[in-house]
Amino acid sequence: MGDKARPENDSIQTFLTELASAAPTPGGGGAAAISGAMGAALVSMVCNLTIGKKKYAEVEEELKDVLARSEGLRAGLTGMIAQDVAAFDAVMGAYGLPKGTDEEKEARSKAIQAALKEACDVPLSCCRACRAVIDLAAITADKGNLNVVSDAGVAVLSAYAGLKSAALNVYVNAKGLEDRDFAQERLDELEGILAEAGPLTEKVYEVVKAKVN
Repeated sequence: MGDKARPENDSIQTFLTELASAAPTPGGGGAAAISGAMGAALVSMVCNLTIGKKKYAEVEEELKDVLARSEGLRAGLTGMIAQDVAAFDAVMGAYGLPKGTDEEKEARSKAIQAALKEACDVPLSCCRACRAVIDLAAITADKGNLNVVSDAGVAVLSAYAGLKSAALNVYVNAKGLEDRDFAQERLDELEGILAEAGPLTEKVYEVVKAKVN
């Protein structure tokens, strides 16, 4: 535990303090991204503790590839915290535009709709990334170092939590869109992601549970 208690933990505490505050951002979208990023980080951990071990030489190259992909996803998901804040702020800014004249009302409506589209696409990107993490967690649960296979289980659950959480933000923002074709296209993609991810997450969890029991 001492090795983990580094100054970097201050940034974790700062984020959690901001998350707990009365400020609307960061909020659930940022928390979803962090959940996904934690899943990706745990996939990387399992890879790093498998690569270089003679016992796992046959899967080393595959896990090196998994590691590169999980690190890319971790960086992307971490960056989505700021993207979520920006998308939320844009929506709130659009709602705050003047509406005293017909021209102002029209401009405000257009700004709101544009902001809501972005506010749909940001969490949907998070869903896609979390789905990719789940796939990588499945590989590490199957082929990773048995001594840390439980971490592959935590990885898949963290990623799935991020996916389901981000999905809520897609739903809430899609609801306010006047462009129903745009909204339905996003919702259809989301439902497809969820339909695949749920059973796979449960399957990976059971694989890990069987290995640790």
